[in-house]
Amino acid sequence: MRELKIFSGRANPALSRKICDFLNLRLGEITLQDFPDGEIACKIDEDIRGRDVFLIQPTCPPVNKNLMELLIMIDSCMRASAQRITAVIPYFGYARQDRKDEGRVPITAKLVANLITRAGANRALTMDMHAPQIQGFFDVPVDHLYGAPVLNSHFMDMGLCSDDVVVVSPDEGSIKRALGHSKRLGGTLAIVDKRRSSATHTRQENIIGGPIEGKIALMFDDMISTAGSICGAAEAVHRAGAKEIYVAATHGVLSGKAVEKLDAAPIKGLVLTDTIPLDPEKLLKKMTILTVAPLLGEAIKRIHQDESVSEIFGGETPAP
Repeated sequence: MRELKIFSGRANPALSRKICDFLNLRLGEITLQDFPDGEIACKIDEDIRGRDVFLIQPTCPPVNKNLMELLIMIDSCMRASAQRITAVIPYFGYARQDRKDEGRVPITAKLVANLITRAGANRALTMDMHAPQIQGFFDVPVDHLYGAPVLNSHFMDMGLCSDDVVVVSPDEGSIKRALGHSKRLGGTLAIVDKRRSSATHTRQENIIGGPIEGKIALMFDDMISTAGSICGAAEAVHRAGAKEIYVAATHGVLSGKAVEKLDAAPIKGLVLTDTIPLDPEKLLKKMTILTVAPLLGEAIKRIHQDESVSEIFGGETPAP
């Protein structure tokens, strides 16, 4: 592991430190600061010539600043003659626009993948992309991890893995993910029929499958942004007679009034991971934060040693 160097951007230094603690490595020394006009200055404060470098930086809010900082870090390492540069992006922003669903709109996910590759990254490591097909937008290898094992283990430790459980997909796009969780946790499967009226407004109309009444409902999603969809689904499940409702997501973006919506929703427990740092004022009593540092750390070690990353999941990739 001598040739391995890990550096952290300013987006989530706490997660970077946890990853280094897991690997028993020292976090690399890097200076990142802002010029008075807002431009980002970067300097790698140690020798990385010929080293295998991993740069940890989720592109979470403020998205543009964190993305630009990642690109500058990559360029710094490339010009310092690093042998290989891996962009570790626990949360990949700009993932919603992954296709042209109407005229005169960009495919932003492809643009960002091009920027990261063009900056000099030799590979990328990310987790629970909003659209898994974004992996194909990169012209370099991408290792895509899933937070499902971390979330499932938490609910198993709570004893929520029996016939009293119903795994609920909050919309049609999350059916495959819900099936994967249902396979490991047991119980039945239900789907909330979500209709989108605009980019920010949705409505939940029907519940398919079940039964819901008297059951403990577990709802999974890749991320919670404005929380409108997940809270609407929770309301629908509550009206259907669920005894308890637990919500879990890998990425807690929690923008706008998401925290207020989640606090008012009929949700007993909310489980998130630490891919995105949460401000203390956004923490709720019903909220549990799980770390993905061991998962990312193991992946970094395996990439560095040219070993299989899929073996982390027992050779089987969890359903997204």
